[in-house]
Amino acid sequence: MTFEDYLKQTGEIGYVEQVVGPIVHASGLPGVRCEELVMFENSEMGQVLSLSENLVEILTFSRYSARVGSRVARTKKAFEMPVGRELLGQIIDPFGRSFDHTKTVPVVRETKNILVKPAGIEKRRTIKRHLVTGVTIVDLLIPLGLGQRELLIGDRKTGKTNFLLAAILSQARRGTVCIYAVIGKRKIDIKKIEDLFVKNNVMKNVIIVSTTSYDPQGLVHLTPYSAMTLAEYFRDQGIDTLLVMDDLSTHAKFYREISLLGRRFPGRNSYPADIFHTHSRLMERAGNFIVGNREVSITVLPIVETNQGDLSGYIQTNLMSMTDGHLYFDASLFSQGIRPAINPFISVTRVGQQTQSPLKRSIARELRSFLTLYQKTRRFLHFGEELNESIKTILATGDNITRFFHQPPSSITHENIQIFLFAMLWSNFWKDEKFDAIKLDCDRWTLMYEENKAFRKNIDNIIASSSHLNELLLKLKEIQTITQNSNRKTQNYNSNL
Repeated sequence: MTFEDYLKQTGEIGYVEQVVGPIVHASGLPGVRCEELVMFENSEMGQVLSLSENLVEILTFSRYSARVGSRVARTKKAFEMPVGRELLGQIIDPFGRSFDHTKTVPVVRETKNILVKPAGIEKRRTIKRHLVTGVTIVDLLIPLGLGQRELLIGDRKTGKTNFLLAAILSQARRGTVCIYAVIGKRKIDIKKIEDLFVKNNVMKNVIIVSTTSYDPQGLVHLTPYSAMTLAEYFRDQGIDTLLVMDDLSTHAKFYREISLLGRRFPGRNSYPADIFHTHSRLMERAGNFIVGNREVSITVLPIVETNQGDLSGYIQTNLMSMTDGHLYFDASLFSQGIRPAINPFISVTRVGQQTQSPLKRSIARELRSFLTLYQKTRRFLHFGEELNESIKTILATGDNITRFFHQPPSSITHENIQIFLFAMLWSNFWKDEKFDAIKLDCDRWTLMYEENKAFRKNIDNIIASSSHLNELLLKLKEIQTITQNSNRKTQNYNSNL
């Protein structure tokens, strides 16, 4: 509909009185409501933020949307965006339009309001299904569940986005719809993300909702809400969805700019008083829901940046309090060459452990206990004490486990081969061997697991029939006795499975 159509339909007209950046103050429009869309006479859209006695405060989505004296018409509509399976494989803006205007986005007739209330508790279910990220340290030690809201927190350039890309690759290959909300990033970064998805043949299960730092503040502000609306559409279709928000600290800064230009009273760090509500109503729309006769989830992985590792920042603590845990990306670990640079002692998962099998829980218990002992032992070395055999064994095993957790960016590993390789390492299968040889065997077995169906079936059967780490180690010990005198352990092990 055109501006004149809306004007005839509603019979109400307003006039722009003042323009301050993305904020427009207009007179008239006596029946307008908060969050209603309005149209300017140049056909650009705006959204009503607040009402005063004589003026209407409108957030615009274009840098050149209105001039003083121009007319405004009501639409009697809330902000709705197009939703549908046709958007899979597309890069769109929060309006559902082509991001760079070089590609044609399929026409989608169904629309959905982007600002809705979160589902009530009667429509939710306990999170019990495991979300496989393909990153070994997370899947074994800090597990995530389908429907969980897990915050990724850390300094800039510490590998947060690389972890998200690995998680998306892992889930997209399993048929999960993955929605990547890129908030105020550079175009070159968005292009790199698209190229990675295309290269790995997962773009058919991915939608990228993106805005750049050059886009209007109002458009950037809408990005995570539009992405969440798409996730809710696929949830209603019975499809599990993974939603990534990169990142909410940038979103908070843009919202702060909008609020200050709108002359809202500034609070801590000049953020508006409703910044917590702005993010919490977004986070609450995720979860594990009952749709029809089955459970369907929206898993959210938001990113927030820290300044020099400070976890006590305003936005950081807000998001930590409204999510189900956090993965802390440590800058000091990153500088040591550890990838991913996740600190397992500071990271938390509040619901992930209830999604694990008894075997995985026993592995996580043993692993967490040993890594604590390993850290204490390393600190003990600063006193210059002599090392006995027990301490040497702890240090050697700890070093190997730390290296075992190392994964290149965007590299994913199946959960069963993760468990198998860790159990082999834990059982001292590679005793007295250098880690380069261990890594070579691990890479060979991982490749065999992906390509050899018989080998994969045997590994899966061993894992499925074990309910505890000790039980798994006993089964592997029987195989080790067959191959202990072999110089080519990998080949002999495969022949005996």
